[in-house]
Amino acid sequence: MQEHKQDKKIAEAPPEQIAYADILFYGCWFGIFVLLITYILYLTRIVPPYVPMEQLTWYWSHNVHHYVEEANVPTGWGWVKFLNKGDFLNFIGIAFLALLTIVGFLTLIPAYAKKKDWAFMVIVVVEILVLLLAATGILGTGGH
Repeated sequence: MQEHKQDKKIAEAPPEQIAYADILFYGCWFGIFVLLITYILYLTRIVPPYVPMEQLTWYWSHNVHHYVEEANVPTGWGWVKFLNKGDFLNFIGIAFLALLTIVGFLTLIPAYAKKKDWAFMVIVVVEILVLLLAATGILGTGGH
């Protein structure tokens, strides 16, 4: 019986994809670290909350619209004004994690331009524009 050796091709990702993956990988770990630190600051009340912790269980028994209205909690990007409050300080890590995809995509543009890969470059630019448009809340389709 004769064995046939098959050529195994190892898939190699282009450098720009490796860079994008690295941004997401290390960025996610950094974002998780920020979330952990800001959560500890909130729980220990080193940074006092906007909504007192003692009132949270009462608010949890109501819908979100009631909570926003009764607690006078900002919607959309209004949280940025309250970064001195522990419960809003947590949003920094969440916003950072959400921003990672855009940052990663921005690194792809020069690489695709250098390769003259216009189709992928256009896709990346359009994706960035869509994500930025969604983040602004201009369309009014969500709570952001």
